[in-house]
Amino acid sequence: MSVFAVLDPAVGLAHDVVASLAHLVPTALAIVLFTVCVRLALHPLARAAARGEKSRARLAPKVAELNRKHKGKPEKLQAALAELYREEKASPFAGCLPMLIQIPFFSVMYRLFTTPNDLLGHTLFGVPLGLHAGGAQSAAQWVVFGALYAGLAAVGYVNFRRARRAQAAAPKQPAQPGQPGQAGLMAVMPYLSFGTVLFAALVPLAAALYLLTTSAWSAAERGWLHRGGTAPVPAVALI
Repeated sequence: MSVFAVLDPAVGLAHDVVASLAHLVPTALAIVLFTVCVRLALHPLARAAARGEKSRARLAPKVAELNRKHKGKPEKLQAALAELYREEKASPFAGCLPMLIQIPFFSVMYRLFTTPNDLLGHTLFGVPLGLHAGGAQSAAQWVVFGALYAGLAAVGYVNFRRARRAQAAAPKQPAQPGQPGQAGLMAVMPYLSFGTVLFAALVPLAAALYLLTTSAWSAAERGWLHRGGTAPVPAVALI
């Protein structure tokens, strides 16, 4: 049994909502509308996460200075960091909890659009929503999949540029003992923005449509919440 089975009651409720919308509009559009409604409901959590990220970014230079000052003295460093966050009335984990709370919602939507159900029998421009890219046989089907992947790639490029700018603007952190590959990992992270395109190739068309909608929302929402400044690279990437 899948570990996601515990979410089935919520998946059933989400299915009923999308099915109700599908009586009014095409099922593909119902998926988009449902995704937008869920993301709109989660927007307050996104705002809380953004405030936490801004707080960490504001304190980053002071944290870097404490790292340099107490290099090789972990106990003194921890005490100094605790004092810094206490004085600033901040937390090193600010914003993480709102991001984690969103994960179950995304898991429900992922299971809804990847588990066989009657919604996947509907079509988008004649292409079944339950079809995988590997099963595409006609030019028309490839055009639909290609358009979705191009949209995901465009969103990925926006996130890639944003991540590169954030890394360039971030204060340089001293190398940590025992973490020789940290610099390499940071260099690779912006390219993970394109991972959604690869993931979309493994899921049905309905799930790819959901990924495009939620990814575009995330990119736009992040740009809005961090307008007038450089958005820091998120600790957890949620699509």
